[in-house]
Amino acid sequence: MASFNFYLKDSSTKNESPIYLLFDDGVNRAKFYFQQSIRPKDWNSESREARKSLTGYSDFNAKLKKISDKCENLHTSLTKDGTFTLDTLREKFKTFVEELNNRKKSNLSGEVKNFETLTDFATHYLKTVEATKSKNTLRHNRQTLRLLHEFETLKKKRLTFDSITLDFYHDFVEFLTRSKGYAQNSIGKHIGNVKLFLNEATERGINSKFDYKSKRFKKISEKVETIYLTEEELLKIYRYDFSKETRLEKVRDLFIVGCFTGLRFSDFSQLRIENITGDTIKVKTRKTGEIVVIPVHWTVREILTKYAHLAKGLPPAISNQKMNEYLKEIGKKVGFTENILLNKTKGGLRVETSVPKYELIVSHTCRRSFSTNLYLSGFPSISIMQITGHRTEKAFMNYIKVSKEENARLLQLHWAKNVKLRAVV
Repeated sequence: MASFNFYLKDSSTKNESPIYLLFDDGVNRAKFYFQQSIRPKDWNSESREARKSLTGYSDFNAKLKKISDKCENLHTSLTKDGTFTLDTLREKFKTFVEELNNRKKSNLSGEVKNFETLTDFATHYLKTVEATKSKNTLRHNRQTLRLLHEFETLKKKRLTFDSITLDFYHDFVEFLTRSKGYAQNSIGKHIGNVKLFLNEATERGINSKFDYKSKRFKKISEKVETIYLTEEELLKIYRYDFSKETRLEKVRDLFIVGCFTGLRFSDFSQLRIENITGDTIKVKTRKTGEIVVIPVHWTVREILTKYAHLAKGLPPAISNQKMNEYLKEIGKKVGFTENILLNKTKGGLRVETSVPKYELIVSHTCRRSFSTNLYLSGFPSISIMQITGHRTEKAFMNYIKVSKEENARLLQLHWAKNVKLRAVV
């Protein structure tokens, strides 16, 4: 299986080093350069991406991912057509990079222009990153830009960079809260996008007003109630007879694969038989670029056998939105109808609602169930983090769904184990 990894040309320099993409299919090996550099201190050699210390690291890494994905797609296409050679791949990749860089240059040709307002700059900036950002990220960024335009209309004044003060922050948060009725986390995401626009403008020497860097100009967040499914509940779903509803059966099987691999939807929905060797699954995750190795659970093994007649070896993927819709239908049929109490702040008011459990089942429930079930079984959190990719134990503990009662039970089991050991001594 071909690999596509990024490396620095000179990892010892204190200045910027060119980055190259190393292609290796076990027979052919080649380096592809694409006019991108970075300082080694801002480069993570393990994950092969920019560190968070680099301003604009997410966009930088998004561009790297777009480049590696393109090279991988070119290789797949050429191999399928029977026209693959290193020279052909190199030529196709060179054409892609030239188009990407020319598009960037043409988009940035007005960079020296003095943008008078934040909205003017944000409009320009989003055009320059169309080639490197995901559609989903661009959609959220553009929604924030539309809200900034609405805010300008409401206040009857344009948002010059000098006007982006703490007063603007409080007024904009109030607008999102009162006028739009947004929940806390939605407001936080839009504030994060405003800060992104301002960081980009600052880097380009367009903005010199730094109120947005204040601790009080913060992203609002609120812990959202989510669920996990126990292993017993997962097996109840797995054993339910959906043979007469094949659309639900396929989604159920893919969901179970996610629940016993801990992978994100973007990864488990794209799993192929090539990712599985013996009793392990090896995947380069799309979000972080890290390689994870996971043992094959017995349910996953049975599903692989079931779909062995397909080229992919697994159920065909559908959209995340459609999968979430089917999962709710699956949960209802299986009988997860108990009510769950939800609390959140919306439109500035604390709202309490009650919804049936099946309404809360989504594709991300897979990953949360995997992590929580392993933790509750006594499996070391640091080992689970090797698969989930959480970088700190604090982040991991905030992620899993463990009640105080379950934590107490774990401690009780730990003490009971120690008492037995003590008796032996």
